[in-house]
Amino acid sequence: MKLDDVEESSNVEDLGEGGGSGGGGSGVSLGGIGIVGLLAAAGISYFFHMDFGQALHVVSGNQPIAQAPAQPPRKADLNNPQVKFAAKVLKSTELVWGKLFAEQGLQYRQPKLALFRRGVNTQCGYSASTVGPFYCSGDEKVFIDLGFLDQLQKKLNAEGDFARAYVIAHEVGHHISHLLGSLDKAHQNMAHLSKTAALHESVKLELQADCYAGIWGHYAAAENRLEPGEAEQALRAAHQVGDDTLQEAAGRQVSPDSFSHGSAEQRMRWFKMGFDNGKIAACDTFSARTL
Repeated sequence: MKLDDVEESSNVEDLGEGGGSGGGGSGVSLGGIGIVGLLAAAGISYFFHMDFGQALHVVSGNQPIAQAPAQPPRKADLNNPQVKFAAKVLKSTELVWGKLFAEQGLQYRQPKLALFRRGVNTQCGYSASTVGPFYCSGDEKVFIDLGFLDQLQKKLNAEGDFARAYVIAHEVGHHISHLLGSLDKAHQNMAHLSKTAALHESVKLELQADCYAGIWGHYAAAENRLEPGEAEQALRAAHQVGDDTLQEAAGRQVSPDSFSHGSAEQRMRWFKMGFDNGKIAACDTFSARTL
């Protein structure tokens, strides 16, 4: 991506190891679980939309988990290339969404990007880095362990700057859903739905965030910020994090009823919907006849 002329966002903070706000939940002693247990917990957390700390309790037989004490946020190290890149991408999203909100007579409230290592306490509970990047509406923050961006490239075969930027833009997309009301409404509805119906509601939220990420991509392309082939990189990234792709990679039978984020085809299609249209109205997954 061509971001040399984009300044770094001031909304980036480093929480260190085990930092963060509120949240809670007791942790699990990782030493007795092992890598197989960690992978199982990650799978439970991802496929069943469960907090990673809760998933660890499931695989550990409710052994007590030790969490690192919370640390106050500190200034992000912009000398780190990954941090600098993330801060520039966040600034780019701020410019795009600030403009789109202003066009609708709304004021855009910028989220913070919180960097952490190993685990973090949030208003949404405790999460370990294994669960991947996530957004918490209680904090209005995007949380990410930058090691995930390396993993995206090395393990998920989703290489390129735009693929990494898509991850951040997707989480910012959840913030947009929060500001526009669909995220909070969906969460309220999910509390009264069956497990299958609640997962379907979750899929709508995730596909909406993909679509919003596509809107950001639309304007990045319009500003000539994409290198040749980078739009395809984001589509590959969306494909690689589809529920069916991940279930197949884990050696599991593909089970659409257990999807919480959407299939590879759905994620690619809704990202492309936002990318092609560049309009918020195009991302109404909750009114769509088919996903």
